[in-house]
Amino acid sequence: MPADHDHAAIIATAEALADAARAATLAHFRADGLSADNKEQHRFDPVTVADRESEMRMREILARLRPDDAIFGEEFGATTGTSGLTWVLDPIDGTRSYLAGTPTWGVLIACSDDTGPIYGVIDQPYIGERFVGGLGRAEMTGPLGRRLLKTRAPRPLSDALLFTTFPEVGTSDEGAAFNRVKARARLTRYGTDCYAYALVAAGQIDLVIEAGLQSYDVQAPIAVIQAAGGVMTNWQGGPCAQGGQVIAAANPEIHAEALALLAAGQS
Repeated sequence: MPADHDHAAIIATAEALADAARAATLAHFRADGLSADNKEQHRFDPVTVADRESEMRMREILARLRPDDAIFGEEFGATTGTSGLTWVLDPIDGTRSYLAGTPTWGVLIACSDDTGPIYGVIDQPYIGERFVGGLGRAEMTGPLGRRLLKTRAPRPLSDALLFTTFPEVGTSDEGAAFNRVKARARLTRYGTDCYAYALVAAGQIDLVIEAGLQSYDVQAPIAVIQAAGGVMTNWQGGPCAQGGQVIAAANPEIHAEALALLAAGQS
């Protein structure tokens, strides 16, 4: 990261974005009559007024505070910049959960350079928890106050807690690979969207394995989990900042054990 980028300014901007998105999303959460448009033909991929308002408020702040930075957001796409930094925004990660009224959706904010995400925020507005990582920080704030983030110590996969958003993980081959890991794990849970990645960073669980993700789904979790001591890659152990197949692990040991099982069925 170039030395002329002001770390304090990036952190302050990220906080301002998260505060604005928190207000925008809470204004509609569990509201009577909240509806959604479907962005796809073959499956339900909803977008609500809250998604759009959340991203627009963040973009307005960036236009004022960081006009030279690029932006890539889920709802309104990409705008170019000249600074070498890009803000990657998911205004509501887990819109299905948001519609259902469950507090496991979140707002994802990442600041990235040409090496990948350098700072990330996972914010859960209703619970009031915010997880941040990068630029020398790895901490969370919430109802119980502030504490440092640290991933779990190594343990066998047979003792591990594994999460994914959907029981059907990607294609049939990807689902079979996931099931090989699931068969060895102690406990598997579903449906927590970005909150599962926050739980890895907070030292509560060991693994998240998913497929079919976008860059705005993963860049904030990458920054937060790596800052907390964890590992986040694709299923081949390489970079995953552009999405696709993703594994987030509490430590290198369980990451390696899970990767071996994901690869076991490949020729």
